[in-house]
Amino acid sequence: MTLEKLIFYALSAVIIAAAMMVVTRRNPVHSALFLILAFVACSGIWLLAEAEFLAIVLVLVYVGAVMVLFLFVLMMLDIDLAVLRAGFIKMLPLGVIMAIAMAAELILIVGPDNFGLEQYAAPARHAADYSNTEELGSVLYTVYMYPFEIAAVILLVAIIAAIGLTMRKRPDTKYLDPATQVVVKRDDRVRMVSMDAEKG
Repeated sequence: MTLEKLIFYALSAVIIAAAMMVVTRRNPVHSALFLILAFVACSGIWLLAEAEFLAIVLVLVYVGAVMVLFLFVLMMLDIDLAVLRAGFIKMLPLGVIMAIAMAAELILIVGPDNFGLEQYAAPARHAADYSNTEELGSVLYTVYMYPFEIAAVILLVAIIAAIGLTMRKRPDTKYLDPATQVVVKRDDRVRMVSMDAEKG
């Protein structure tokens, strides 16, 4: 067994173990931390596949931004862990059945019979000066230019929809008008009252 295969199997074992901990931990913060570990191990596999740009994007975007934001949200929310524990035991048999079904589908579809070395030859090794980022950008902005632009428009629409859902007015929520607050005067808000002094 070569060193590359040994590293691949070690990272794969870390990913599988971290994924199992994500779905079995009852504390959401612990699950998020194990998900970060799975992302870091996935970036290592991307490095083995000579996809350095995808590896660093996975670490910067998912681990450095999305998961940090996710952790902040989890820490700010008051999550009832007792309810999560009760639901986990109740749904465990169904979860095991679904996991076995998904694993069987992945083995049948992505197994060696369909994606083995007999069907697809091993990719050729690149030189030391090969730039994965340059090749990816060249393909992305030439061959896949229109799908890339369409995906950007869809994300823009999703952002606008999220802002619209956030800014919608609710009847039970009080709102402040900054323009009215800026032009307000002291005489409009403060009233001087003359009262006689009382002895305690």
